[in-house]
Amino acid sequence: MGAMLPALIAAAEGGGGGLADINLGLTVWTIVLFALFAAVLARFGWGPLLRAVEEREKSIRDAVEGAQRANTEAQALLVQHKEALAQARREREELIKQAMVEAQQLRTDLMAQARADAEHLTQKAREQIEREKRVALQELRAQVADLAIEAASKIVESSLSPQAQRKLVEDFIAKLPTIAS
Repeated sequence: MGAMLPALIAAAEGGGGGLADINLGLTVWTIVLFALFAAVLARFGWGPLLRAVEEREKSIRDAVEGAQRANTEAQALLVQHKEALAQARREREELIKQAMVEAQQLRTDLMAQARADAEHLTQKAREQIEREKRVALQELRAQVADLAIEAASKIVESSLSPQAQRKLVEDFIAKLPTIAS
């Protein structure tokens, strides 16, 4: 019932007009109050309100600029890190390549050294064999000479002189290397 009370009062006064009716007094007071409110607001409220909005705009603008600077710095750091990573990869590849070259060179050097050592040992063995061959040939010649002298002296003990026997043995020994080889 409390909500119906204003409607009943308006109906009892005999007025209440329609929606299209304009009340001139009410309109004038509305305009005066609005102008007064706008003047007070312009005098006391508009300046602080504009300053607050400008400060907010400035802080937002500063935050955006700071974010852009941070983004630019982050991009620069990212580029630096990528370059450093690429440089590290290049250095790693270069070190691997250098190690491969050094390993190949070491292998080549070791193979050459092994060949040289083998050749040296082979040469020493050949020289040793040659020395032993000469010694054996000299011993063989001496033994053959002794045997030949002994045999010749038994066979021709009386028919050849000692100089002739010696000559016969020396000729035989001179022919010996061609017979042995």
